[in-house]
Amino acid sequence: MSKELVFGHQKPDTDAITAAMAFSYFQNQLGYETEAVALGEPNDETKFALKTFGMKAPRVIETAANEVDKVMLVDHNEPQQSVSDIDKVTVTHLVDHHRIAGFETAQPLWATVRPYGCVSTIITELFQEKHINIPANLAGMMLSAIISDTLLLKSPTTTDHDREAVKYLAKVAGVEDYEKYGIEMLKAGTNLGAKSDADIVDGDAKTFELGGKKVRIGQVNTVDLDDVFARQADLESQMQSLMNDNGYDLFLLIATNILNSDSELLVIGDPAEKVETAFGKKLNEKNRMNLPGVVSRKKQVVPPLTDAFEG
Repeated sequence: MSKELVFGHQKPDTDAITAAMAFSYFQNQLGYETEAVALGEPNDETKFALKTFGMKAPRVIETAANEVDKVMLVDHNEPQQSVSDIDKVTVTHLVDHHRIAGFETAQPLWATVRPYGCVSTIITELFQEKHINIPANLAGMMLSAIISDTLLLKSPTTTDHDREAVKYLAKVAGVEDYEKYGIEMLKAGTNLGAKSDADIVDGDAKTFELGGKKVRIGQVNTVDLDDVFARQADLESQMQSLMNDNGYDLFLLIATNILNSDSELLVIGDPAEKVETAFGKKLNEKNRMNLPGVVSRKKQVVPPLTDAFEG
């Protein structure tokens, strides 16, 4: 059996990196030969979790076909979010919690797609179904991933499966107070003073094809929205530069306050009126829109935008 690479999406967040690590370990216990890799460097939040649980980040790859014939995907399925040569390898496994869009294979595959708050929750249940023990340090990373994706179980994407997984993983990892740990980890990812403009607008960003338009949606967490928008002119300049270089029609930046679960949206490009249609309100003179209670790109931003562009 030849080796397969396991990886999450580009611009990886904590779940994309952790899910690759966890699913690779899981598959290796079943007799596969796999290696977890990443399509980008870990962010500050992920680095905090890796350091806390004494684990190394997976190595970063730019292409896969030069190494392997087969791959396993976690935390994404849309080709534009995957490795650049995804069309040159065979996808044998998929574990995801996002919409299915633009994904097709020439051969049948092993796929688990569940509408949970985090892929690491799905993988936790896969371990449990097979009665495979999760190492304590890996359980700590999986706990971190769920806390990250659900904003400490406050996101509307959170399910009872995520809540149960957090309790189980915290016990396995030896984390006595997961809420205290979770706040420390989330805050570790909000040090905007240490981030470049590119890190803020594109550090956690995904591209979506909506109604024939190429829409880039970035998200940054903070404990003070003013820390983001004090840099608005520079951020807009960076967004425009990325649009010019990559052919995006529209660029949205979601700045989310992790303390009160409110967001502020910054929009540049065309057609901006589709954003207004999606959320039923007007952009202000600063090209911004307040979105109280909106924290999830997957559940609260992409669906209304899809309706506005394709409805």
